[in-house]
Amino acid sequence: MIPLNDEEKATYEWQMWARGFGETGQEKLKNSSALVSRLGGLGGPVAQELAAAGIGKLILAHGGNLKHSDLNRQILMKYDGLGTPRIDQAVEHLLAINPRLEIVAIGENISEDNVDALVEQADIVFDCAPLFEERFAMNRACVEQRKPLIDAAMFSLEGQVTTIIPGETACLQCIYPEVPTSWQREFPVFGAVSATAACIAVMEGIKLLSGMAEPSLKGKMLYYDLRGMAFHKVNTQRNPECPICKDC
Repeated sequence: MIPLNDEEKATYEWQMWARGFGETGQEKLKNSSALVSRLGGLGGPVAQELAAAGIGKLILAHGGNLKHSDLNRQILMKYDGLGTPRIDQAVEHLLAINPRLEIVAIGENISEDNVDALVEQADIVFDCAPLFEERFAMNRACVEQRKPLIDAAMFSLEGQVTTIIPGETACLQCIYPEVPTSWQREFPVFGAVSATAACIAVMEGIKLLSGMAEPSLKGKMLYYDLRGMAFHKVNTQRNPECPICKDC
């Protein structure tokens, strides 16, 4: 394990005061890697908070160019970047926060063609993709490779987060055997709502990577509605006949 240098000790001093984390937790985070799918309203804040917290390596996958409708929530992007690749803007932003960060940048979205190789590079996966095809692909690869998956989603003023541990919890396809009929590609969303889910997901990931605490959402789904500031958790159940994780 590569130890912290003096600059890192100074940078992360305040979070190392957190109970159960300390210098040991920070070193574990430095020596960890995470895959983040998409860098939009969810994945952007996830990547930013991981970079700021001192993770050692990020594998980032996001295709397409920036458009006006992205700017209300995609915090890694900037107005001057309209029409340019979002992945390039994200890398520039993250390295400005943490120049020590190692980044593997993929200018395309997750697919069955690239998912296995990308998941293989990571210790943990953050699923921030809007398309269920991408989410199911990451779920399958994580189950097969026994990698933890943090799944987050949002709609309007509502959001949800769950922590999936292959072999211990329900996988994503246990929860959603098929694409929900109510799902739609474009939907109402505020940046603050998606960032809420992102920050919760990051803390679940930091707990897993550092060992500072047991993930609170392992085998549970957190739902929230910021219209009324209501939060509640429900248990997720493994499907013994799930085609993805029944043999895990």
